[in-house]
Amino acid sequence: MKLFNHQTQLLSVLYLTGFFSSIIFSTEQVAKADEAVSLESSFVATPSVVKPTAVAVVSPVIESIDTSTVLEAADVPLDDSLLHIAPSSSLELVSSLQSSAPDVAATVPQSTPLQSEWLASQDLGQVTSVTQLSDVQPTDWAYQALQSLVERYGCIAGYPDGTYRGQSAMTRYEFAAGLNACLDRISELIAASTADLATREDLVTLQRLQEEFAAELATLRGRVDDLEVRTAELEANQFSTTTRLNGETIFALSSIITGDNAEGDSAPRIPTGGYRVRLNFDTSFFGEDLLTARLQTGNVEPLGGTNSGVLLTNEGRIEYDGNSDGDLSLALLRYVFPIGSDTEVYIAGTGNGFVDLGASTQLNPYFDGRAVSLFALRNPIYNYSFGAGLGLRQLFFDEALELNLGYLVPDTSDPVPGGGLFNGKYGALAQLIAYPFDQRLLRLGLTYINAYSPSDEFGLATGSNLANDSFDRPVITNAYGLSGVFDITPNVAIGGWVGYSNHRYIGRGDGNVWNWAANLAFVDLGGEGNTLGFVVGMEPKLTDIDDSVNGGETDEDTSLHLEAFYSYVISDNLDITPGVIWLTAPNHNNDNDDVVIGVLRTRFFF
Repeated sequence: MKLFNHQTQLLSVLYLTGFFSSIIFSTEQVAKADEAVSLESSFVATPSVVKPTAVAVVSPVIESIDTSTVLEAADVPLDDSLLHIAPSSSLELVSSLQSSAPDVAATVPQSTPLQSEWLASQDLGQVTSVTQLSDVQPTDWAYQALQSLVERYGCIAGYPDGTYRGQSAMTRYEFAAGLNACLDRISELIAASTADLATREDLVTLQRLQEEFAAELATLRGRVDDLEVRTAELEANQFSTTTRLNGETIFALSSIITGDNAEGDSAPRIPTGGYRVRLNFDTSFFGEDLLTARLQTGNVEPLGGTNSGVLLTNEGRIEYDGNSDGDLSLALLRYVFPIGSDTEVYIAGTGNGFVDLGASTQLNPYFDGRAVSLFALRNPIYNYSFGAGLGLRQLFFDEALELNLGYLVPDTSDPVPGGGLFNGKYGALAQLIAYPFDQRLLRLGLTYINAYSPSDEFGLATGSNLANDSFDRPVITNAYGLSGVFDITPNVAIGGWVGYSNHRYIGRGDGNVWNWAANLAFVDLGGEGNTLGFVVGMEPKLTDIDDSVNGGETDEDTSLHLEAFYSYVISDNLDITPGVIWLTAPNHNNDNDDVVIGVLRTRFFF
């Protein structure tokens, strides 16, 4: 009985001791749990700015918490798992990396059932989550955490120093974009095995940010994917990824002010207005080539033309004339592509002449495209043929020498006799241009053209009636030209040319035609892009002919072509050019009174 009593007393003491020990231990656990909850809450940012109807809650200060007891900052060890990081897999990678870090949960005492019951009975206030914010404020932990990552790893290069500046709030999607950039950047650093590796602390921060902004990151990536799909669909269905439309529209006034026509009769002095419209569709297939299709229409009646027009001569023609009666036609179809760095190839389906094969503008750069007369644009020998054909432009000796080759045929598509590539009208060109000084201050060109024309297709488009006459015979032409331009200063240039043509009137005899011009240009006068130009020359003149052709009759006298114009650039899309053309002896006949023509040309570019 005593033994039983002693045993009973001993058990009672042990039971009481255990009971009080459990109470003491539970109390300590509750205290530690409170500390853990406080520590965990400190990592959840509470916004300092909330909706006006909400009660403001003071945010805990992140800087005041010592996280060294929770996480150990150390370089991430390199292994295979670190070499394959992308934004979509970063969360899984971070989770795997944490396995090698100290167990955060192990450092915080776990709650007992008694603690859980006690905590459940407490009326704890809901801490506002970052996910409830419409904007991310500079005072939010997420903002500060991302800012720290940006400054440390250079995630965002939007600013010169690669950091955020200012204290402006960001939308959650802006924030998600920045977070995505940091994920990419840290992935690159790890994949590159650089010394500047991310620490475990930063990886855990990234994980928390990913969790907080998981919805925004998913939406952002979804929007990017959707945008890529829509862009691909647009590219697949649009007209062309490389075609551009540009154009030129001319509205002009012109009038013969005084003078006689080629027959000595007074030319009508009637002011006229007209237009010319060009639409160019330029397409490039690999960046260095260019396919041009030009549609053109106009209603400017030529003042001159062989036995037509009010002047009854090709002299004094305006550069933009041509009347299509409102019809739209294909005026140019050309493809240009390089072969290496010094060779360009031209393929023309139709065109206006050798100018469209890149063979003439470089020898008269300040007047081609600016002068108001057709004669002043370029040496008339380039006008012996037009249409479809091939061209080659080859540079030698560091671009000090240029070779131009060209072949043009107007009737390539006509399979009848006198048509096709080699059986009808044609023109073949060979030309050398020398640039003896740097910056092309001096340009000298030698030009040879061989051409054949049926009797009803012969003509130079400028000059006297005799110079443009075939005398009812097919004509073989051998033409030679010498051209040059010299930039005296960056704003003053002189230039000119001499052209000689031998016409063989098949079955009849030969004739010789000469032309020449000298010009002076003042560039950028009164403003950038402006040009003041003066031209003096002689339009094509028949100077010699066999007695068996036209009874040996040639042009009796010499008419000078005098021209002045001022091209004034108002903007990149508009210029106005007033000009005057003066013919001293129309049709190279002193019996005809001088002709003066006034021109006011307005051009719109778009």
